[in-house]
Amino acid sequence: MSTSAQRRARTVGLAALATLALAVPLGVTTAVAAPAEPEITNLAHLDFLLDEATPPQDVDGHSTYRQAEEPALVMPWTYADARDGGTFERVGGGPLDPETGYWGQGAYNADDITRAAVVYIRHFEQTGDDDSRDKAYELLRSVAYFQTTDGQDAGNVVLWMQPDGTFNPSPEPVELPDPSDSGPSYWLARTLWALGEGYAAFKDEDPAFAAFLDDRFDLSLGGLNRQVLSTYGRWTVSDGKRVPTWLITNGADASAEAVLGLAARVEAGPDRPAAKALRQLATGIAAMSDGSVREWPYDAVLPWAESPAIWHAWGSQMPAALAAASVVLEDRSLARPAIADASTFTPTLLTAGGPDNGWNPSPVDKVQIAYGADSRVQSLLGVAEATGSDGFEGLAAMQAAWFFGANHAGQRMYDPATGVTYDGLQPDGTVNRNSGAESTIHGLLTALALDANPDVKRQAVALTEVTDREGLSWIEAEDAVSTTGEISTPESWTGESSWSGDKLTLSRGETAVFDVGTAASDRWVEPVVWSAVGERTSSSWTGDRARLGTLQLTGPRQGISPTPGAMHPHTLQKAVPRSSEELRVQSTRGDLQLDGILVRPFVSRLVLEGDGGARTELVHAAARSPQKVRVGAGDLAVYDDRGREVRAKKDRFGAVTLPAGGFAIVER
Repeated sequence: MSTSAQRRARTVGLAALATLALAVPLGVTTAVAAPAEPEITNLAHLDFLLDEATPPQDVDGHSTYRQAEEPALVMPWTYADARDGGTFERVGGGPLDPETGYWGQGAYNADDITRAAVVYIRHFEQTGDDDSRDKAYELLRSVAYFQTTDGQDAGNVVLWMQPDGTFNPSPEPVELPDPSDSGPSYWLARTLWALGEGYAAFKDEDPAFAAFLDDRFDLSLGGLNRQVLSTYGRWTVSDGKRVPTWLITNGADASAEAVLGLAARVEAGPDRPAAKALRQLATGIAAMSDGSVREWPYDAVLPWAESPAIWHAWGSQMPAALAAASVVLEDRSLARPAIADASTFTPTLLTAGGPDNGWNPSPVDKVQIAYGADSRVQSLLGVAEATGSDGFEGLAAMQAAWFFGANHAGQRMYDPATGVTYDGLQPDGTVNRNSGAESTIHGLLTALALDANPDVKRQAVALTEVTDREGLSWIEAEDAVSTTGEISTPESWTGESSWSGDKLTLSRGETAVFDVGTAASDRWVEPVVWSAVGERTSSSWTGDRARLGTLQLTGPRQGISPTPGAMHPHTLQKAVPRSSEELRVQSTRGDLQLDGILVRPFVSRLVLEGDGGARTELVHAAARSPQKVRVGAGDLAVYDDRGREVRAKKDRFGAVTLPAGGFAIVER
């Protein structure tokens, strides 16, 4: 701890204890409070990642609070590679030049500095911990130094710094914008997040420092207004869909993290420019809600305006941001897309396998990371706070259990004993045992949220394994049982979406047959088709004995999408019956380019269990009518498609009726 930080530390010593003792009259027996549940937030590994660097003096456009008196900056190393004996080595990004000690990217980056600051800020606010307050102070000073303070890029943020404190504004490989402070960016959004929460935390604790933070918040807010919100109210087209022009990097994901900071700043005290920006940015995020209970992406708030075809778990705090904005601005309309995401998309995601890195739109990027799992936890808890719904808290517990072993590897991803969060979970169940800053930060943000919500925490930490799961599944086009079409291998990334593997092209009159198996309930079927701009295709789909529908498609207008043409799921008009095993398609016009088929049951299910008999069961209805389902023993709560609890009870066979689009949670 620096000398100045020690001077700022509050005195909690014998005098305070003496004052407390005098307040209790002699002879009076005081009640003994029940022991508090142990906290699971452990900052030890994040503390280990922190280091100091002293930038060169008088760098044009960069300065920070009390820089002359405190020239060193505190920042987390970007990565920590696992070594023998459970130890870690701190490393930077990109290759290391042994002669200069410089990394291709750098040792420290603004993205991790800002989010680490949020961890210490929240821990200080929850616990009053002096060390966390001091680390929050130091990290916020570093956040401010990365800001560019003057010129045409004022308010923007440099991303990378070398170990000696030298900026690397154009790293290898190239990242956009280049240089990194030449335009709006994720790191600009996260700077607003950290400064907004920092101001709120230090407003009464250290008014002089808070005033500095507020000035720097206004600096980046100016950059946001000038470069992004200047187009507020204008719309454009992306693959035929109307999308807002005023999102940071055209991203609802990046914009959401800025909204978290804007909401914190507005809640801390009147600030008309911040409130205006908060409303405008939240309105843009809300406009990214898409789909329905039965159509992809199932009421999710999509992350990227340039592609209506992708969703990813990482950075998916859009519902959390909308919930926070709705509360601060007292505007229920902003919460509606967040509620729809939480009540329809989240149960679909959980029962399909959890926080995947990419549904693009097929769910084939099955890597899962802490950033994705935490983003879902934060969103569910934010919506729960905005609505008062216990159902969303129940879903949050199930999602948070991912950190404690309830994942497809059955492995703990966050260890409360060490504070280590592992870097990733591979589709085959392999765990990446490295533990860099981003993973550590988001594991801790979930731990902090659970410590603040003890009931959710008790359930989450008790659930350590997945014992049953039935939900959305995927059939590759090349896995057709028979076809007269042509199978080929396209380049995977289209510029706005991904082919999952091979593609199947059916020219007019050609057919394919797929085995979808039988199921416990009827199923919606959504073929995922690539359509070139202006191209018209038609195809007929049938089951074992019934016609399921016709897809008549015209490739949409490109707009701001990076690539002409679009990959998108299209729901058939009728469902596949539970007893039907065959799905047949015939192209009747043009060349149908098929990536695969999404199969989504009317009723999906996830069961998590743990030691001591802990068990939580989620059942979710994707049908347009109520569904009767059997559930296990335990405390039952049933919710409608907006997360509102409804009266329900099990019959003597253990069956319950789910409202259309609703879900139920059974706990014991």
